[in-house]
Amino acid sequence: MMADDREITLADFQACSGIDDIGEAIMHLENSNWDLVSALNKVVHHDTQQLPSEVSPDVEMIEAFVDGVPVIKRSSSSTSTSTTNMADTTKNNSTTTTTTTTTTTTTDDVTIIKPGTSKVTDSTLLKFKIHFLDKTIKINISDQCTVGDLKAQVCEKLKVVSCQHQLDGWKKEPASSSTILKSLNLPRGINILFLKPSTPLVELEAGDSSSEVVPMSERLTRNYMLKITDKIQNKKYNLPFPGTQTVRDVKAGVHALNDVPVRKQEWKGWPNSVTDDSTLLAASGINYPEHSLTVSKLQDTDKSKLKDKDKKNINEIVDIADSDNSDIEDIEEFEDTPGSFLIEDDIFIDNISTPRVQRLIPDNNSDEVIGTIHFSKEFEIRYGPSHPNFFNGKFEDAIKESCLTSAKDRKLLGVYLHHDNSVLSNVFCTQLLGCETVLQLLAENFVVYGWDFTFDMNKQKFLNTVQSTLGIMAAETIRTIDIDTFPVLIIIMRLRSTTDIFTIVHGNVGVNDLLTNLIHAVDVFQDQRRVDINAEEERQARELVKQEQDKAYQESLDADRAKEEAKLLQIKIEKQLKEKAENERMLEEARKESIRTSVESSLPAEPDDTIDNIYKIKVRIPGGKLLERRFLPDTKLQVLINYLIVEGYPHDEYKILLSWPRKDLTTLDTNLSFSDLKFHPQETLILEER
Repeated sequence: MMADDREITLADFQACSGIDDIGEAIMHLENSNWDLVSALNKVVHHDTQQLPSEVSPDVEMIEAFVDGVPVIKRSSSSTSTSTTNMADTTKNNSTTTTTTTTTTTTTDDVTIIKPGTSKVTDSTLLKFKIHFLDKTIKINISDQCTVGDLKAQVCEKLKVVSCQHQLDGWKKEPASSSTILKSLNLPRGINILFLKPSTPLVELEAGDSSSEVVPMSERLTRNYMLKITDKIQNKKYNLPFPGTQTVRDVKAGVHALNDVPVRKQEWKGWPNSVTDDSTLLAASGINYPEHSLTVSKLQDTDKSKLKDKDKKNINEIVDIADSDNSDIEDIEEFEDTPGSFLIEDDIFIDNISTPRVQRLIPDNNSDEVIGTIHFSKEFEIRYGPSHPNFFNGKFEDAIKESCLTSAKDRKLLGVYLHHDNSVLSNVFCTQLLGCETVLQLLAENFVVYGWDFTFDMNKQKFLNTVQSTLGIMAAETIRTIDIDTFPVLIIIMRLRSTTDIFTIVHGNVGVNDLLTNLIHAVDVFQDQRRVDINAEEERQARELVKQEQDKAYQESLDADRAKEEAKLLQIKIEKQLKEKAENERMLEEARKESIRTSVESSLPAEPDDTIDNIYKIKVRIPGGKLLERRFLPDTKLQVLINYLIVEGYPHDEYKILLSWPRKDLTTLDTNLSFSDLKFHPQETLILEER
């Protein structure tokens, strides 16, 4: 466990247990291997599970019935009267109320008890402390209630969706939400549980360990990639949808791809929280950034579903239509007819297929990717399988894939613009775009993008896209194309670092003219492409040489820098050694000076020359100089040693030698006097370094 996680766990443990001593809290957590729930269960008393931090004032608990459901209302003494009145009122409904006294820490908690027969059963009040993010609530509930009742009350208090969360931390995991709390053998004390999201509602930053819920405002700005498996067409779609769109928008988009009405679609993969098609994707609980879904067609044998949908449609029509009461009564009578009548109607309706003209792109198409997918599908349905391989995606991405790649991978971009109001559309699509030579030429040299100009909204959307990618001149050129010359094939080419329209082939040409324009465009493109490839190779060669030079220069620079750093390091080390030696020398001198000062203060004064029996001791020091001092006959040898220390010659560095017989006086007993040592009155000693 990371240090930050342990600090959080320690803080939570202290807050829940009331243990202020950090050492004691860490001891409990270490014994439980830093498992918060296990540690809390250990510090709770075995009989009551009462935490040290909890002090529970007495309140009155009255069981009453509200809307036919028995509840336990706990209030202070000031509210007991009103609660009793409520209990008295409920007696008129032939219900039984009981009054008991219990202990709790909350004055407004409501405990829901399952309604049952009039038989009185012994129930125990269970206490729960629920932790959710940075919130903590307390719930008291009868052990006759279920896990689902507890979860519903918790989610109601915390204002969260019940189906998106789950309770964790049970000592004995319940089998389901219908499990009776009494069967879990929970203690009468406080039970600590954690409410956790059951769907991925949070997102972690790289390297971040926080777990805050992502705000709705941020989820609304996201784009969700829906990976939809279409079992009807045996295809897979990758469709991006913003978080502001609804589930209904997704189903409508799939309807545009497989022609299966929304009411006939059967979906798998939506979270349990999605109960209405008006649910926003941002609030649906789907995975981000990708979510997998499966769509299939509702089987005709499932008549009950179809019947319910038909009834719902009838009700919706009645609400919208401006009808009188008699019409509504007629419809209600219609709804009361036997189910076999509706089933038979469904059978007849399913067998009727009304032919309708599908535009290549529906009106008011809001998503460019879905529009191009719908264009490709409808084009093949209308004109057959012999057609160009249309690009599915945004126009900007088509430009990047064709014109903005490397010169070796570059292609021409062919933009096919369709219009259903042109009489030339059918001939151009079947004979010109269906020609094998044209298809081969387009497949080898072009990325083909298709769009439908039949509806003005779709036309304006494409013109806005062209203006943002190719410029206002290109958009104006396309805008001025006469509708009578539609459809058109616009050839876009990259020449001399500029992407622009090369030529426009109108729909009133033949196959030969189309091939001539395509071949001419390919020839010009190939010539320019060869020039660009050579320029690109030369540029890459120059960049390679430059990179090698930069690398060599950098290596040389790094070597010089390393030498300079080594030199500076050596100088720094030498300086540090000198400073260290100087400091040691100064410390040693200070030590010697301290010793010398101490010895000098205890050194007796030199006797006067007029006194008889005076010893004149001469000491020859290194360098040939002599030190001379007078001493009394009873002077100890230590006084001579101290004298030499004061003069700067400590005995641990110098030996005091007697010339005859030759011996080191520092090895003798320093308490011996000069007379004991049989010194000559004018003795000469030799001072020698050790």
